[in-house]
Amino acid sequence: MSDLTLLNKADDSVLFETATAANGRLIGLITLNAPKSLNALNFNMIKLLTPQLKAWANDDAIAMVILKGAGEKAFCAGGDVVSLHHAMAQGEPTSLVEEFFTQEYKLDYLIHTYVKPILVWGNGIVMGGGLGLMAGASHRVVTETSRIAMPEQTIGLYPDVGGSYFLHKMPKSVGLFLGLTSASINCDDACFVSLADHFIDSGKYNDMLNTILATSWSKSASENHTVLTNLLNELNAQSDDMPIGNVSANLKTIQTLGSFGSLQEQVDYLLNLNTDDKWLQRAQKSLKHGCPLSCALVSEQLKASEGKTLLDCFKMELGMSVRAGEVGEFQEGVRALLIDKDGAPNWQYPTLHDVPSSVVNSFFDNRYGTRHPFDDLDTATQK
Repeated sequence: MSDLTLLNKADDSVLFETATAANGRLIGLITLNAPKSLNALNFNMIKLLTPQLKAWANDDAIAMVILKGAGEKAFCAGGDVVSLHHAMAQGEPTSLVEEFFTQEYKLDYLIHTYVKPILVWGNGIVMGGGLGLMAGASHRVVTETSRIAMPEQTIGLYPDVGGSYFLHKMPKSVGLFLGLTSASINCDDACFVSLADHFIDSGKYNDMLNTILATSWSKSASENHTVLTNLLNELNAQSDDMPIGNVSANLKTIQTLGSFGSLQEQVDYLLNLNTDDKWLQRAQKSLKHGCPLSCALVSEQLKASEGKTLLDCFKMELGMSVRAGEVGEFQEGVRALLIDKDGAPNWQYPTLHDVPSSVVNSFFDNRYGTRHPFDDLDTATQK
């Protein structure tokens, strides 16, 4: 690995390197470099990632990109919602909250629509904003240590970062279940629900990288997609058996959600399950203590986004997230879970029955009229 070239030196929160492959083509290497915070995605990291990805998309020397997290504990444990809490607590949060989510979703959309292969090494914890980075990558690799979740319901938010789009790609009712319960899933689950493409043992990262560097890469992005897929399939076959997941084992129980006509009935069904399954029991506990407004938002989000394009989903989510910065439950959820860490949020709406439909509906109002911040997305580097 003596041919690694470090591109940025002034700011090390994200490391950008290139490595030379067998025929001289370059592999772009990105490392989220904040292991103490489990590589949580902050505003500065977003502002570093987007221009570098765009530059590499337009650089004929770059064949593909690899994105990973520093350390073994996490790829990325979410967005830096603590900084958003500080902004919300100042009483005039809209501009900073809006700017953060605008730039985060633009980055996520860029990854979803990137022409060249992007491999995400989804080792360890992958949550919230980390899942936003991973979900849109062309080649998503999980390991036996992967722990993936959309825990937004625990902090008064909802499954954003493209959840409105990718939750619909899952088997029937699974997206709703994961959004309502914040249930953690493993590598087997991630492949089953279409959040991952390949399984490789966590100790084989260097083997994978060396194989990639020993490969002769084409000037054709589509050919490189195929080459990378075949390469990862071979490494997948050489890895140990995947740990058994929980989603497929409980699929019948989860899909019964679809037989109920109202959200209240769905929530009651989950809370009243009589089960010895530890994973389902944890899901019940999370749902019981989570934010009722978030539950209502998850349900309406999935109804409103069905059939929408990826771009329209992100447009909808931006309005929802900015509204979340105004309503108060998001601020209180972050306080209770991540600031004071008392685990006792004082929700404005303590039960589903208390959540006014007018408040839920306000999350879906068109706050941008005929001109949306995403109308000017740079499509030059995208499919």
